[in-house]
Amino acid sequence: MDAAEVVVIGGGVMGTSIAFHLAEAGVGVLLLERGALGSGSTCKAAGGVRAQFSDEVNIRLGARSLEAFARFGTRPGQEIDLRRVGYLFLLSRPEDVAAFERSVALQNALGVPSRMLTVAEARRLSPLVAPDGLLAAAYSPDDGHCTPESVVLGYAAGARRHGARIRTRCEVLGVDVDGGRVTGVRTAAGRVAAAAVVCAAGAWSAAVGAMAGVDLPVEPLRRQIAVTGPMPDLPRPVPMTIDFTTSFYFHGEGAGLLLGMSDPDERPGFALGYSDAWLPRLTAAIGARAPRLLDARLTGGWAGLYEVTPDHNALIGEAPGVSRFLYATGFSGHGFLQGPAVGEVVRDLYLGREPPVDVTPLDAARLAGDRLRPETARV
Repeated sequence: MDAAEVVVIGGGVMGTSIAFHLAEAGVGVLLLERGALGSGSTCKAAGGVRAQFSDEVNIRLGARSLEAFARFGTRPGQEIDLRRVGYLFLLSRPEDVAAFERSVALQNALGVPSRMLTVAEARRLSPLVAPDGLLAAAYSPDDGHCTPESVVLGYAAGARRHGARIRTRCEVLGVDVDGGRVTGVRTAAGRVAAAAVVCAAGAWSAAVGAMAGVDLPVEPLRRQIAVTGPMPDLPRPVPMTIDFTTSFYFHGEGAGLLLGMSDPDERPGFALGYSDAWLPRLTAAIGARAPRLLDARLTGGWAGLYEVTPDHNALIGEAPGVSRFLYATGFSGHGFLQGPAVGEVVRDLYLGREPPVDVTPLDAARLAGDRLRPETARV
C-alpha cells in the first residue's frame, strides 16, 4: 500500500503551489491529478495577476503573490512571461466610482500603488477605449498577466526537486476518515495511506469534500475567452483593461489580443464546450467600449470553469469536524493570481505556524451562518 504524509488533490496552480511549498518545508507530499497538470481551470485562465480587490484578505494575498511571480524565475525557477502592464478598471456608474475609491484607499494603506484616474488618463493608458459614459477609472501599475501553464510547470518541477511525488491521470475515488481524522484516500490505482489531505480540486471540490463529509459549497460556471489575430497597429503595451459594468476585458496576447466577458445567461454546470452564443453580447460590449476592436479577426477561443461560492470569495482552512482535511478552493475567478500566497498559507496551516496572511475570515463555516464576505472587484 502506498503512503504519504500529505495527499494534495488537484494539479492546477493551487495544488502544485501547495505541493511545492510543503515539499520545500520538508513534508512528504503526493499530488494526485485525474487528468494532466493544469488541465482543469488553470491553463484555461486569462492569466491576470493583481492586488486590486475590495477585500483586505484578497488584497494581501494578491500583493504577496505578485511578489512571488516577480521572483518566479529564481524560485521555483521558471520563465512565466510576466508582463506588468497594469490593471485598468473602467467605471461608468457613480456607485462603482465610490466603491473603487474606498478600495483604492484600503489598497494604498496596505502598500498597493493603485490610484483613481480621470477618463482622459485612462484613455492614454489604453487608447482603444471609447470614453462614452465613463466617469473614472482605477489603475495599479504593479498588476498584469503571465502564462498559467508555465506557473504550473514551475511549481510542479520545483515540488519534484524537493521530493514531492506527482501522479497524473489518477482519479481520487474516496477519502477515508476514521474517528474524525483523515486516514487516506482511495484512487483508481489503489489506496494511499495519509494522515492529511488538501483539497485543491477547483470546480470539482464539492465532490471531493463530500467524500470526507465536508461541505464545500463550490459550483462550476463556464467562462469563455476569445483571441484575435495579429494587430500590427495596436498601441502597446496594452494594460488588462476591464469595463467593470459589463465585465468585458482585454489584454495583449502575442501579436493580438485576448478578450473575455461573463455571460449572465450561463447556468452552473460542467459544460466545457466553446459556444458562439455569447458572441452577440461580447460584440455589443466591444462596440460600446472599444469599437476599433470590431474590425479585429477572431482566430479562436476556449472555455474554462470558474469555481464559484455564494459570496464570490475563496474557501481556505481546515475542516473542524474532520481533522487534517484542509482545503483551498472556491476562488471565483481569482485563484490563479493568488496561487503563490495560498501555497504558503496552506503550508503553514498544515505545520501549525502562523501564515503570512490571516485567512481565518475565509473559512468555509462562514457560509453556514451570516458571515458572508463578498468580493466586489471581480471579473
